[in-house]
Amino acid sequence: MKIIIFAGGSGRRLWPISRKKSPKQFEPIIGKQSTLQLAVDRVEEQYGAENIYISTNSKYLEILRNQLPQLPGSNIIGEPTRRDLAAAVGLSMMHLCHSLEGKVANEPVAILWGDNYMNHVDNFRQVLSASEALVRQNEAKIMFMGETPRFANANLGWLGLGSKLGEVNGQPYYQYDSLSYRPEKSICDRMFAEKTHVWNTGYFVTTIGFVLDLYKQHQPKMWEGLAEIEASIGLPHYEETLTRIYPELDEISFDDAILTHVPPSDALIMHGEMGWSDPGTLYALKEAINSDQEATVTKGLVVTEETSDCLVYNYEGKKLVVAAGLEGVIVVNTEDAVLVVHKDNIPLVKKIVNGLEGTELDSYS
Repeated sequence: MKIIIFAGGSGRRLWPISRKKSPKQFEPIIGKQSTLQLAVDRVEEQYGAENIYISTNSKYLEILRNQLPQLPGSNIIGEPTRRDLAAAVGLSMMHLCHSLEGKVANEPVAILWGDNYMNHVDNFRQVLSASEALVRQNEAKIMFMGETPRFANANLGWLGLGSKLGEVNGQPYYQYDSLSYRPEKSICDRMFAEKTHVWNTGYFVTTIGFVLDLYKQHQPKMWEGLAEIEASIGLPHYEETLTRIYPELDEISFDDAILTHVPPSDALIMHGEMGWSDPGTLYALKEAINSDQEATVTKGLVVTEETSDCLVYNYEGKKLVVAAGLEGVIVVNTEDAVLVVHKDNIPLVKKIVNGLEGTELDSYS
């Protein structure tokens, strides 16, 4: 099976730890390895470096090659500009199609992300291989991979579980019922209490041919541009073709462009307790480090008093940060920026950082 790990995000919801010049997936936010290096480590032994592809923004290519020297150069796919995930996934699929000389109809591919953490790596590997097995057996065209919710997280997507259909190597799988992206907190509370849904990790296993057919059917204009790019891969004019066509592709999410068009009968949900977390937000980072919802996570010179469910990070060694009487608040102090935000307002961070671009405060983004 081929593996594509996406590592092109800017990590703006993790600001000010993650910055435009060095996004979160390249930083050792927890431990000594970057989240991207950890993502590759989880699959390299099982599938081999030659079958792992990385999709990233072209400006991060040097960082990526330094962190992952074991990957073949042709397996690193650079986007000349950000066009959201529909374009990025399509470009990666075209590179796989080219490398397989068009023989892609039933070739399984796993879509993974380079900015997640996993506490139970063995379970993740079992879920991944079980998903591959069901796709190879044509039990499903696409296998979504869900994580058992640990709390009612309104910053993630949720998968609705249908009837349980069976198990593969102890890993249960279900009919696909629904896909919700960042539902209202009250809805998350209900789904969590009723145990009818799981967190959507954004990981899935499908076939290259199935995804390409969806592009042809539902994104014909994008498909035409991607097909022209694919025809130039490996040729001297590839970069010129890529930089001419890619920036003109529609800027649309992969969910909206492709996944919403997947017939429910073609999808199943593989459910496993992988210890998955998406530190795509600062509160999710806190939860990834300590899953106890009441706990406060600190870093650096920090003193807390009667403070719960908080993250307090201090990157200045000679400054004391004190948090008193706080609940559910994120505090991050760096050399050039201080952030204070309630956990329920985390989406505002990305909005603010977006607003810095192109202004006199652009250097802080």
